[in-house]
Amino acid sequence: MGQSLEGVKVLELGSLIAGPFAGRLMAEFGADVVKVETPGKGDPLRDWRHIYEGTSLWWKLQSRNKKSITVNLKSEEGQKIIRSLVKECDILIENFRPGTMEKWNLGYDALSAVNPGLVMVRVSGYGQTGPYRDKPGFGSVGESIGGLRHITGYPDRPPTRVGISLGDSLAAMYSVIGAMMALYHRDVQGTGKGQVIDVALYEAVFSLMEGSLPEFDKLGAIRERTGSSLPGIAPSNTYQCNDGKYIVIGGNGDAIFKRLMEAIGRPELGEDERFKSNSGRASHADFLDEVIEGWTKTLDIETALKVLDDAKVPAGPIYSIEDIVKDPHYLSRGMIENFTLNKEESLRIPGVVPKMSKTPGETKWLGPDLGQHTDEVMKDWLAYDDNKIHHLKEQGII
Repeated sequence: MGQSLEGVKVLELGSLIAGPFAGRLMAEFGADVVKVETPGKGDPLRDWRHIYEGTSLWWKLQSRNKKSITVNLKSEEGQKIIRSLVKECDILIENFRPGTMEKWNLGYDALSAVNPGLVMVRVSGYGQTGPYRDKPGFGSVGESIGGLRHITGYPDRPPTRVGISLGDSLAAMYSVIGAMMALYHRDVQGTGKGQVIDVALYEAVFSLMEGSLPEFDKLGAIRERTGSSLPGIAPSNTYQCNDGKYIVIGGNGDAIFKRLMEAIGRPELGEDERFKSNSGRASHADFLDEVIEGWTKTLDIETALKVLDDAKVPAGPIYSIEDIVKDPHYLSRGMIENFTLNKEESLRIPGVVPKMSKTPGETKWLGPDLGQHTDEVMKDWLAYDDNKIHHLKEQGII
């Protein structure tokens, strides 16, 4: 079977997480993604976190299925190469600070002049307009300004991070969504015209803040940190078992709550008028949490899960990555891939999301060496001959 983005050409500029993660998602579904890196340096992600045989393991995943070329974007000749590549591509992804591409004569006006159908995805901390546009912004700042950090953690402790680069990843997903809608507008609706997709990290986070704004607007309610509980919706929390492990239980549906009370041996609470609706249960959330944890603390987590599964009550353990790689459901869904590194070794990497029945994504290769595909792309996309490529290399352009 083919893949849904086969034939789509993507030029990825920028580094680290948000823009490159968007490129990774497109590459997983067949897009021809060419990543442009600085000669001699490359994406700083190549040197982030855990290094194996000289390269970040994160890099191997983040840049799977991409081709790496090196181009000096600060040079006129390098900028000329980018404009030539843009003539051949459908989507350009960049996550530089606003104004950087324009400084290099690579803004949308310049690029759309050579390719009116270009879809330009621009990812930044605060967006391409507004009073904060020139401020540097990482995902951590986006999570803070977007409201997420304020509600993450426990009320008696400072705000904390989620544990992954969530703001960057959300921005990447919106980047892909926007690019796909722009391609639909260009190709299916038949306009033939590209456009700019302006994705701000803080806006990607803010868009997921549920009812926080209307709740504040009409009631003056400000969501605060509540730890593991789900304020206003009960019972839904994390409970300790007698083996020291924790189980998450969501008993906040009316019928589910009755089944939960039956399962833990407190059927009378399921019939109690105070608890027949969510508003009543939320008013007594602390009491219900004490009742539920009084039960979980009498059982090990496997037994508690079995009881709740049998009762059709949503519940689950809190997994570490060590737990994940052993889980039969992850394995059956192909979410743990064993990718061959060489004759002696393989590397476990996450499977591709989402699952598509006719045009599934796949891992074709892991993150490439710096500039590994420079010659190939210059020949295939631009029809440069060996002499021209050699000359550009001698000048330090590529």
